[in-house]
Amino acid sequence: MVDELSVEVVQTSSLGDRSYLAHDGQVAIVVDPQRDIDRILALAARLGVRITHVAETHLHNDYVSGGLALAKLTGATYLVAADDEVGFERRPVADGDEITVSGRMRLRIVATPGHTFHHLSYVLDGDAGPVGVFTGGSLLFGTTGRTDLLGQQHAHTLAEHQHASVRRLADLLPDGAQVWPTHGFGSFCSATQSDAPESTIGRERTANPALRLETDDFVRETLAGLDAYPAYYAHMGARNTAGADLIDLTPVAAADPAELAARIAAGEWVVDLRNRKAFAHRHLTGTLSFGLDGPMSTWLAWMAPWGAPITLLGDNPEQVADAQRELARIGIDRPAAAAIGEPEQWAGSDDTRLARLTTATFADLATARAGTPPHGLPEVDVLLDVRMSNEWRADHIDGAIHIPLPDLPGRLAEVPGGAVWVHCGSGYRAAVATSLLQRAGRQVVHIDDAYADAADAGLAIIPGH
Repeated sequence: MVDELSVEVVQTSSLGDRSYLAHDGQVAIVVDPQRDIDRILALAARLGVRITHVAETHLHNDYVSGGLALAKLTGATYLVAADDEVGFERRPVADGDEITVSGRMRLRIVATPGHTFHHLSYVLDGDAGPVGVFTGGSLLFGTTGRTDLLGQQHAHTLAEHQHASVRRLADLLPDGAQVWPTHGFGSFCSATQSDAPESTIGRERTANPALRLETDDFVRETLAGLDAYPAYYAHMGARNTAGADLIDLTPVAAADPAELAARIAAGEWVVDLRNRKAFAHRHLTGTLSFGLDGPMSTWLAWMAPWGAPITLLGDNPEQVADAQRELARIGIDRPAAAAIGEPEQWAGSDDTRLARLTTATFADLATARAGTPPHGLPEVDVLLDVRMSNEWRADHIDGAIHIPLPDLPGRLAEVPGGAVWVHCGSGYRAAVATSLLQRAGRQVVHIDDAYADAADAGLAIIPGH
C-alpha cells in the first residue's frame, strides 16, 4: 500500500508477461490484461473493487488482449492510443491527457514510442504525486522492449525512439517511482531478459542501457542483440486491432484411439503435454513432445502451421485445460480434440502403436564420439544443435550442425542421414526436436542435459561465427 493505492500483479509466466490491477480500495484500473480475463475478474471480486477503466499501453504482438472483452463485460472505459486505428469503440488517449479514475487515483498519459510507434505509458498519481508508471514494452527491468516487431525497416528508427522515450520517463519521474512493465520476464517482446522481481526509476538509472548509453551506442547494442521472434506474432497485431471477444474455455471434444490414429496418419499435430521424461519412457507413435512444464504455447504456436488442427494429450483434465488456456491467449481458440489418460489408453491397448525415445547426457555424447557408445546408444552420425542463433553464435560444440528449433519443421530434409543426437540449452527444446525427427522416421537420441555442462563432459566448445 502506497499513498492509499495498491497495484496487484497478474503474472502470465508462460508468456513472460504481466498485467496489472491498480485500485484505491473501491475502484480499479486494469492495464494490459491477457485474454483469460476470468483471473482479473476473480481478483477484483476478492478485493471488493469495481473495474472502471481498462488501459492498453500498445497493440500487443505476443498475445491476444482481453482488454475489449473486459471493458464490455464490466462497462469500463477502454483506453487505447488515439493514433492506433482499431475496429472497436474505445476512448482515444494521447500524450498529455489526464484521466481521473477516482478522487485518489489519476492517470497521466505519456507517449513512449519505440516498441511500437504509438506506444503509451501511464503514470499512476495518488494524493502525494506519482506512485509509479505502467510502461508496457518501453522501460523494462534492466532493458527495453524490442524494436523490430513492426519490420526490420523500422527497427533502427524505433530504437532511437525507445532511447528517447525511456529518458523522458526518467526525467519526468522521481527515483522512488515504481516501474511496472508488461514485458521482460521471458517474453520475446523484450530485447533482453531480466530476473529482477521489481524496480524503480532510480534503479533503472544505474541498470538500464537506455539510461547509461548514448543514443548511437544504445541503438547499436539493441539491434545487435535481437534474435528471431515467434512466427505467430504476425497474427496477434491484426487480432488486437480488430478486437477479440470472450474466449471459450469449455472442454473440447474427446478423441478415442481410432480418431487419434487417424489424426496422426493425416500428419496433424497431436501434442503430448506430459513432461519430457514421461514422453521418453513411453508415448503414442507419431505424437510430439511439448511438455506443459515448459513454454509449450510459445514453441507450439511458433512451429505448427497457423490454423492447423491441434490435438492435446494429457495425464488429467486439468493439464489439458491449462494448455487450452495458454493456447487461447495466443489466438489458438479451440483445439481440435483432446485425450486424457496414459499412452496405453491412447493406443487402444495396441502396443505396436507405442514408442520410446532414447535419451543421453553430454558425458554419453563424449564417450560415443570417442568411439565407444554406452550400451544401447548408437554412434554419433549427426550432432544437431537446436538453440537459437544468438546462442549458437556465442559458442557451440565442435562438429555440431545448427538448425534453430522453430526452423526445424521446414528443414527436416537438411538433417544428414544416420543417427541424430540432438541438444539445446536444457533439454526442453531438444525433446520437441527429437519427437519431430522421430515422427519423420529418423533414428534419434535426445540429449537431456544442461549445455553449461558440455565442456566439463570433455566436449570441445568453440566460439560462434
